[in-house]
Amino acid sequence: MAPGALNSGDKGITPDSPFSGSRLPVSDIKIVGFESYGSDAMNPAGDYSAAHIRLLTNTDLTGHGISFTIGRGNDLCTAAARQIAERLVGKTLGELTESMGKTWRYLVSDSQLRWVGPEKGVMHLGLSACVNALWDLWGRYLNKPIWQLVSEMTPEEFVACIDFRYILDAITPEEAVALLKTQESTKGARIQEARKNRAVPAYTTQAGWLGFSDERMVELIKSNLAAGMDKFKLKVGGNLEDDKRRVKIARETIGYDRMLMLDANQVWSVPEAIEYMNAFLEFKPLFIEEPTSPDDILGHAAIRKALKPHGIGVATGEHCQNRVIFKQLLQAEAIDYCQVDACRLGGVNEVMAVLLMAKKFNVPIVPHSGGIGLNEYTQHLALLNYICVSGEKSLLEHINSFSEVLQHPVKTESGYFVTPWEAGYSVEYKPEAIAAYSFPTGSFWNSEQGMAIQNGPKA
Repeated sequence: MAPGALNSGDKGITPDSPFSGSRLPVSDIKIVGFESYGSDAMNPAGDYSAAHIRLLTNTDLTGHGISFTIGRGNDLCTAAARQIAERLVGKTLGELTESMGKTWRYLVSDSQLRWVGPEKGVMHLGLSACVNALWDLWGRYLNKPIWQLVSEMTPEEFVACIDFRYILDAITPEEAVALLKTQESTKGARIQEARKNRAVPAYTTQAGWLGFSDERMVELIKSNLAAGMDKFKLKVGGNLEDDKRRVKIARETIGYDRMLMLDANQVWSVPEAIEYMNAFLEFKPLFIEEPTSPDDILGHAAIRKALKPHGIGVATGEHCQNRVIFKQLLQAEAIDYCQVDACRLGGVNEVMAVLLMAKKFNVPIVPHSGGIGLNEYTQHLALLNYICVSGEKSLLEHINSFSEVLQHPVKTESGYFVTPWEAGYSVEYKPEAIAAYSFPTGSFWNSEQGMAIQNGPKA
């Protein structure tokens, strides 16, 4: 039985909802972007949206989960979350957490819903909202943040959270337990690093959005440097000459002694990625992120082989649809950095599986954190990876745009994330944000600005 799990009959998840007429309260939350925040070569004008779910119980405990999107299609994720969540109604927290691996398998085993997946795409995004809400509920019951809840598990309890179907050719439960046991004796020292807010080093993308002017980019780089943030990522993939100019300006502003990363957001073919990256060699980027289609395992391997002599790594994962694709990327030696996403994968359980595979294949974890709530999630994932799995600090992307809508937004201090101590998974929205931005009934969407967005041209 997992630590702190409840006995059968306690705190059953109920269908009653003060928030909506559906059996489980699910809503769209849209936060409108400004000043080209979030702009990149593939996604020029996203808004910051999320499918949002609350799991209610027969007590005052509530579990909160989100699945981040960038606008249209958010309603599809909401519908997927609603249908998957129906499988939780009437269950007790105790029976669901007694074997989280079996619970995860149960949630992906509705054959009719599985037909429109399986374990990928919109259905998987909906699943992640439900699974992450369940973990949030468990953490709130135990009054522990998710990273601490997992860190206090034994290796056997950790492994019991994972569905190993489809990945046994990469790692077995027995191998996973042995791997975790190698970290047990030094786990305490890493927890102390977490207590000192020195467990998760941060880099920022906030100065590097493709839609920013050169002047705005430089201004934001300098303000971040002044605040102790010394690692940066820039979006590329537009006009090559424009990209070279921007990267040159950024590198000169940052300095060659600090870390710079590039992100193409999937826009290149494999030959283009190799050709274009040759144009950036003099600027010495650490890695190129998403240089081509996220599903192209062999393409990533070819790009990695071409860039390796130049000391440039390949990173991907934010659109990696499940543990199976990650398995193949690792087996094919196609990536240097494994970028798990808290919503694209099916929640904490599947992330834990990928962390273990990445450790076995000796590939560092650098989680993706590009939108509202994602950073709040991934700070926990980076912590549990460092403390339990890899023993090495996970460089983590820092994005805090519009964080004022969250109850517990991420914080950084001198280039590190401040360790979260609130119970649960840190993604609860403020009630006033739900009232303002729930789509399409929220007060913002009925305002002049909101109506202009709804009735305006589709980007």
